[in-house]
Amino acid sequence: MSGSVVLLHLAGAVALLLFATRMVRTGVERAYGDVLRHKLRNTMRNPILAVLAGTALAIAFQSSTAVTLLVGSFAGAGIVSGLAGQLAVRGAEIGSALVIKILTFDLSLLVPLCLVAGTTMFLATDRRSWQQTGRILVGIGLLVLSLEMVGQASEPLRESKLLPVIIDYFAGDPVTAYLLAAIVTWLFHSSIAAVLLIVTLAGRGFVPPELGIVLVLGVNLGSSIIAPLLTRNAEPGVRVVPIGNLLMRGAGSLVMLVAFLWIKPSTAFLGSTGPDQIINAHILFNCIILVAGIPLAKLVYSASEKIVALGTRTDPAKEMAVAELSALNEAALDTPSQALANATRETVRVCETVEIMLQRIIELYESPDADKIKALASLDDRVDRKHQAIKLYLAKATIRPMTEDEALRCQELLGACVKLEQVGDIIVRNMLAHVQKKLDRGLEFTPEGWRELTSFHASVMANARLAFNVLVSRDANTARQLVLEKDRLRDVEKQTSQSHFLRLRDGTIKSVETSSIHLDTIRDLKQINSLLASMAYPVLEEQGLLRGSRLKAS
Repeated sequence: MSGSVVLLHLAGAVALLLFATRMVRTGVERAYGDVLRHKLRNTMRNPILAVLAGTALAIAFQSSTAVTLLVGSFAGAGIVSGLAGQLAVRGAEIGSALVIKILTFDLSLLVPLCLVAGTTMFLATDRRSWQQTGRILVGIGLLVLSLEMVGQASEPLRESKLLPVIIDYFAGDPVTAYLLAAIVTWLFHSSIAAVLLIVTLAGRGFVPPELGIVLVLGVNLGSSIIAPLLTRNAEPGVRVVPIGNLLMRGAGSLVMLVAFLWIKPSTAFLGSTGPDQIINAHILFNCIILVAGIPLAKLVYSASEKIVALGTRTDPAKEMAVAELSALNEAALDTPSQALANATRETVRVCETVEIMLQRIIELYESPDADKIKALASLDDRVDRKHQAIKLYLAKATIRPMTEDEALRCQELLGACVKLEQVGDIIVRNMLAHVQKKLDRGLEFTPEGWRELTSFHASVMANARLAFNVLVSRDANTARQLVLEKDRLRDVEKQTSQSHFLRLRDGTIKSVETSSIHLDTIRDLKQINSLLASMAYPVLEEQGLLRGSRLKAS
């Protein structure tokens, strides 16, 4: 087999490894992401629980970077402190290392089991939770399969005369090997995939343990760079945790590289085989960073804030220009297709604002704050202004001749804007009033009641994103799924109300105190979901999939 063919097979196996890792992560995020976010807010306020939560999240998401971004957003929103956030990220690094350890066991039997079970779950139902669980199982199956493919694809390299020369070069130039591993990890955007590739090649005898440890240290450097780069344009509060991770993990990897090359310790204590030694070195490194990070946490956090402050430059003129930027170009009104495209862009911006409002309202239920309540109310003013502007723009566009399809699209956009404006009103006029009532009276939900609210809210958030996607893509399958979810949530609302009344009957004091807030919030969320689901009706009507206000039987 020629070298180019071998490299092609190896590249295909690595590509599948990256795809499978991402598939598992996105499946977990879509199925459980919102619920996990709500449950973790209180957990991460305890330093020890923050470490454990970060470890569990990394195992679930198959990515320490995803956890870093999530925790960074929590810190930016003031939900968790920056110190607790950094400890959670330390735990996440250990969690991702443990994932690698698990995946090195003989899991070949999981491939057919996960693929069959996952495919069946994905295709047998329209329920999103089941489909995403199926997606996760298929991803796990493909992940294990990709590791087998990497091993098989690299087998012909045993006969290569060039590979030993390359390995000897990197073994003699550890600094270059360290930097190359960091670059590859950044390109992969996954430390798990990078270390698994190194371990698989080590298992075939291509990478000696000493070189493998140097490469793993480089992987940790590359992984610590990903989150700061992804959040470079984010709010300063969001960037502090990723920068702190870079200072601890990135700088720590460099210190450990120097110590390893200077002391040259034996790797035998790390395991009996090369792959075990490399994996255990990866786990040991992250454990050392965790232990060292506890006494240094305040110092690292302070340094992170100063670094973020140095990179933050406020240009008031530029901020005003962005604030006033609008897609509603009057010059495009003479071309209906362009005018409708502009209106669509502006409507998508309204969708983004409404999504932010919907996300932040549940945070205020948990931690009411007068300043944040005012900030959220100001977002509704923005929605109202954009709604008026889009409505006026579309009215001007209809004066020009339009095709039937263009006229229908115009009505669809106008209807979507009306519904988005109504959603904003419900959040501000109804739900913010509940938040204020909870704040004024110092009320607290029961654990069961809070779980019901956050779960219901998570479903509405997921449906909101589907609705916004339908507005742009006009995909019939997504539209149908959205309307089916509306029916499902109606049943969930009934079950939630019944559970609440049972708690009232049992005389739970907190349930009595928060009864009206609980029931009114569920009602408001249900109304919001119905408004968002109705954005799918024009697509379904066009496809002949809607009869009255109900879906036709499939």
